Amino acid sequence: MSVTTLFTADQLLQMPKDGFRYELVSGELTKMAPAGFEHGVLGSRLQVLLGSYVLKNRLGEIASSDTGFRLASDPDTVLAPDVAFISAERCRAVENKQGFFEGAPDLAIEVVSPSDTRSEVADKVSAWLDAGARMVWVVHPARRTVTVYRSATDIETLTERDELDGHDVVPGFRCRVGDLFEPTR
Repeated sequence: MSVTTLFTADQLLQMPKDGFRYELVSGELTKMAPAGFEHGVLGSRLQVLLGSYVLKNRLGEIASSDTGFRLASDPDTVLAPDVAFISAERCRAVENKQGFFEGAPDLAIEVVSPSDTRSEVADKVSAWLDAGARMVWVVHPARRTVTVYRSATDIETLTERDELDGHDVVPGFRCRVGDLFEPTR
């Protein structure tokens, strides 16, 4: 009989930086390899496009893939999306900016890696929505699509010809999905 050692969010925060990212799911530590080039480029493009819009319009903050969000306690769950948006109102309410953000971001963005399974992606989307994210974008590089989740039943898949819209979560933000996948010239 094997015994699983459960970790806490505080233990995760104190872990040495060894070149890997870690997430915590119901107290179990998950090691994540560094992202591939395409994954990193897409995450960065979204961070720049969304981030410049959010900062210019003073809508809140954008967080990178290094930022953990504590979604549950006892046992703890801490996930880190590839890009996250937190509204200005919620940012002002944060007391401890040194630790993990308590709760889900308003918008969580996940870029699918070749090693991600459908069930892993679905589990993350569910975790974000269940914890209070108002919207989740799942970027599929291989299909060149973005799937927008506003709830477990309000789901829309956008192709390169479609426009990605921030709706009421990031009001006024728009970009053509195809622009995310265009190579640098």
